[in-house]
Amino acid sequence: MTLAQALRQAQALGLERLDAQWLLLALLGRPAQDRAWLLAHDEQSLPEAAAERWPGLIAQRSQGVPLAYLTGHKAFYDLDLQVNAHVLDPRADTETLVDWALERAQELTSPTVLDLGTGSGAVALAIAHHCPPAQVSASDVSADALAVAQANAERLGLSVKFALGPWLTPWLGQRFDLIVSNPPYVAEADPHWPGLRHEPRLALASGADGLDDVRWLVAHAAEHLHPGGWLLLEHGHDQADAVQALMRSHGWLNVQSRLDKAGIRRCTGGSTAGMK
Repeated sequence: MTLAQALRQAQALGLERLDAQWLLLALLGRPAQDRAWLLAHDEQSLPEAAAERWPGLIAQRSQGVPLAYLTGHKAFYDLDLQVNAHVLDPRADTETLVDWALERAQELTSPTVLDLGTGSGAVALAIAHHCPPAQVSASDVSADALAVAQANAERLGLSVKFALGPWLTPWLGQRFDLIVSNPPYVAEADPHWPGLRHEPRLALASGADGLDDVRWLVAHAAEHLHPGGWLLLEHGHDQADAVQALMRSHGWLNVQSRLDKAGIRRCTGGSTAGMK
């Protein structure tokens, strides 16, 4: 089988050409930016071992398995992260949370930042990479997810303090300048569940309206923030008003939301400034 035939086979299963190219490049151990190489060598034969794996890979992708799980990698905020089915597939929407966190962190000389529900470590590692003075900590309730995050930190040479446990439990008695989180926020009846079936439900589902975990964080995060500290949360495309109302009802100040690249209010946060 030639490379061109492999790509045609993938497209016959309904894969987008770009997805098929990225998957084939990963199978060949080549970087994702080598698409021009594929075009120039499309009559080259696929190595035997790769040819044996190819049908299974494209079948999984056609069934909705995220490309990142099949390649084992995902680019996020200019970092190359290793990912697997124990963590969420990092999304570009979450870069909005990182942008905002860096804006707040860079206002301080040596900020202390806590990422809750870190998953692959995407948010914590992006902050550590782009704000070296920051002392970044991160936790997750899943030991499997935490292992992925720790492996990413070691491979990237970034210093993050990791801990295992639910939400703020590992950090009792500690306070931070900034707490960030991309918590579960998918409602039980959300119509998008079929498209999310390959990702860990623990990192997605959060009660009837999708806000159970957000409610908990809004109610308890202030206890772990220094005066004037900030809580920044990612949420669903239609949840900004509800999250803002929750924060205001708990006394958070300067409550506001930030737009993602599609112009959707993707993150909401507030400050402890003046809270009793």
